[in-house]
Amino acid sequence: MPDETAAAIDRDAIAAAQRRIAADVRHTPLWRIPGPALGVPVAELWLKLEHLQLGGSFKARGMFNRMRSQAIPAAGVVIASGGNAGIAVAAAARALQVPCEVFVPELAPRAKQQALAALGATVFVEGATYADALAACLRRQRASGALLMHAYDQAEVVAGAGTLAAEIEADAGLPDRVLVSVGGGGLIAGIAAWFAGRSRVEALEPTGSPTLHAARAAGAPVDVAVSGLAADALGARRIGSIAWPICQRHVVASHLVTDDAILRAQQCLWRELRLAVEPAAALPLAALLSGVVQPGPRERVALVICGANLDPSTLDARPSLPGVAVAPASRQV
Repeated sequence: MPDETAAAIDRDAIAAAQRRIAADVRHTPLWRIPGPALGVPVAELWLKLEHLQLGGSFKARGMFNRMRSQAIPAAGVVIASGGNAGIAVAAAARALQVPCEVFVPELAPRAKQQALAALGATVFVEGATYADALAACLRRQRASGALLMHAYDQAEVVAGAGTLAAEIEADAGLPDRVLVSVGGGGLIAGIAAWFAGRSRVEALEPTGSPTLHAARAAGAPVDVAVSGLAADALGARRIGSIAWPICQRHVVASHLVTDDAILRAQQCLWRELRLAVEPAAALPLAALLSGVVQPGPRERVALVICGANLDPSTLDARPSLPGVAVAPASRQV
């Protein structure tokens, strides 16, 4: 069944999702920056600023798409999340005026837990990892009858994530390469399903949470240990059952990035561009700055800046360096 579901997530399904959620989400900006301005020897970097999305991450797209596609019971919606998916569900639930419960693991940052509460969600802290929170969430859903929302492994969620890729193409055409952070795989699956071989889509994971990388090595999804700087957002234990076949078809490479490289890239985005993003959003730039990914000098490389739900005090407060020329390629909402 996952293979059949994955096969149904194509450009038509993503275009339908885009129409369904057009009034609910933001068409986020796309910044075009000369690669050398950030120390990357490519023609252009295309930064898709999805950290400016409602709820502070790309997750709002998939959550609105699922909630707009389903009948929502009186009990409302329930989800397990490291933070970003829960924030997106809470924001969508508030907009649609339905109850929302969110189960988070102990590693979920306090800033994300506070954001959930501020959005009106009931928050439960359950277990050390996302998998523990998910088990508690499933028990609650069976008892309450609420609509189950999943952070990455539902067809509507994956198709909603793919609308981000549709915006990139609409605003600037096809990039030569697209670099995407991976946790459970919903984001990269939606993006890969949209580009479908027309651009080179590559996966990036922290060394401490290599769900897709491990699955590729094993030839099938496997459980992995979860740790590291970006584990709160990219801390899935196993690649999603929907994402796996899509990645097999349309994702050409999977790379691992160290915590040190992620931290340096996160600080670079703040110092150079004043983009306050969480560690998970810095993986695409980290892969380039560390040499893990080495595009050709004429390439246009799209970096998905996927989330901004962080503790601002963790950012380097030093003044920014001389300005970087940016060519906006999309409207800002």
